[in-house]
Amino acid sequence: MAETKDSTQNLIFHLEELRHTLIRCFIVLGIVLPITLFAAPALLEVLTRHIIKDLPITLNFFSPMEIFILQIKTAIFLDFLLCFPYIARQLWNFILPALYEHERRFIKSIVISSAILFSIGVTFCLFFILPLIIQFGASFASDKIHAVLGISNIINLSLQLSAIFGLMFQFPLITYALIKAHIISYNTVKNKRPYVFTAILIFSALLTPPDIVSQLMLSIPTYILFELGLFFAKKLSSAEKKA
Repeated sequence: MAETKDSTQNLIFHLEELRHTLIRCFIVLGIVLPITLFAAPALLEVLTRHIIKDLPITLNFFSPMEIFILQIKTAIFLDFLLCFPYIARQLWNFILPALYEHERRFIKSIVISSAILFSIGVTFCLFFILPLIIQFGASFASDKIHAVLGISNIINLSLQLSAIFGLMFQFPLITYALIKAHIISYNTVKNKRPYVFTAILIFSALLTPPDIVSQLMLSIPTYILFELGLFFAKKLSSAEKKA
């Protein structure tokens, strides 16, 4: 009975700690949100100017509230990006007491690497991939066919692809973590390269708009990152064998 009571008290304590952690995260999101709402109009202007550049394209909106809704979406996305390090830190502090020292070092490195890779993925998408996709679409314009795009389509595509690239750039980290934790072996992953490449193509087709350009722009960097994760996992396996 005493053990059951202690287990119940521990569960209640952990749930209470989790509740406080989530409350702190939501409070920070709420504090930063007005700042991102204020910055959203300027950010939209910079983003559209960067994506379109000198292309013969006009962006249009088709309802009175469309731009306002886009500003809210952009502000929420930016709010999460800015608060992500704090949220990751709070979640890290929550699980820290339950880990051994070597597990703490490993997960800490994973959290930091994940944030860096996500940021790289978003930046790569916004500054390289999106302009290429827009230029490819605009290349079909002619004297009788004009590119007249809705701003919602462009911004929603930007936010969607940015999040997707940020998540897909976690691929090398996932590969490395699975091998590091001995869930799968390096040789198993190495021999399954064709299946991994096929899976990446399928995910890219499901996550991106239905055009071959954006699918290739996502699948090729993702596979390169997979090979990068495999390379570091090989170094890890070699180091463990020597030890």
